[in-house]
Amino acid sequence: MARSRVRKNAVVTGIRLVVSVLMLWFLLAKISGSDRSDLPRWDGDAPFWLAGAVLLTLAGIVLSALRWQTVLHALGQRSRLPRLLSHYFAGQFVANVLPTTIGGDVLRVTRQSRDSGEPPTSFASVVLERLTGWLVLPVITFVGFLLNPGLRHLGRATQVALSLAAGTLVLLLLVLVAVAAHRFGDIDNEKGWKRFLAAVHIGVDQLRRRPGQAASVLAVGFAYQLVLVLAAVMAAQAIGISAAGPTALLAFFPAVAIAQVLPISISGLGVREGLFVVFLQPLGVPAEQAIALGLLLYLLNLVVSLLGAPAFAVGGRSGPTVVA
Repeated sequence: MARSRVRKNAVVTGIRLVVSVLMLWFLLAKISGSDRSDLPRWDGDAPFWLAGAVLLTLAGIVLSALRWQTVLHALGQRSRLPRLLSHYFAGQFVANVLPTTIGGDVLRVTRQSRDSGEPPTSFASVVLERLTGWLVLPVITFVGFLLNPGLRHLGRATQVALSLAAGTLVLLLLVLVAVAAHRFGDIDNEKGWKRFLAAVHIGVDQLRRRPGQAASVLAVGFAYQLVLVLAAVMAAQAIGISAAGPTALLAFFPAVAIAQVLPISISGLGVREGLFVVFLQPLGVPAEQAIALGLLLYLLNLVVSLLGAPAFAVGGRSGPTVVA
């Protein structure tokens, strides 16, 4: 059975890789022979913008680990931030660098379970941490449209962004309804979607009893996503995309973040770049520059993920992470 699962995962990964290559080929074929004026522009300030984008991407990893720690605290498990940060970096390395079917979240759950001795809580913490994005990202998109009314009249770009945001909130509501309507046993005995819903049940039940900690989880979640938006703004400035300002990316970057985690391609390749074309072309940004922005953000994430190699290599050793 394990061999069958490995074979299935390998097939799925291969399909996603093919989809990524085809989507990128399609996008790049559309811009072949482009006018040089439409290509990304690098000027003397570009290194400073890129350095800022890298530092903010790193800050995003730290805030991700802090969000995870906040969720764990809400679930009654106190863990040290440096250890969680090591697990998070290792997970990023696995998810974005290694050609493996083992996801970064799976690695985080495994290592935190080993450290804490509480696999159900560790699994629930990672599920709940990811679930906060289902609320935070749509809200940021709506705020972006509220701050910049001109973005509400961009035709397909507006429709796609708002549809992704609204669809995510609907999906979150359906998950919460499913959790409320179902009785769950031991999370370790549940499989597939039932295990996911059981984890959500554990998390929501604990946060309902601790509203102050629930607010802290959401506050860190908003800080994390806003830092990534600002990193995207700096990356856009680095390649001369002045139209991709703060309010535009407040509205559109969360929609890209929602779509790129769908299990369609590897690391969102092709999906991210295609959506940037859809969102930024109505603002006067050439397709070449929109695609370049998507690829640059991917490369920034890849570079930062490479820093997780040492944590992946040695971070699996058990350590004293649970504190009184």
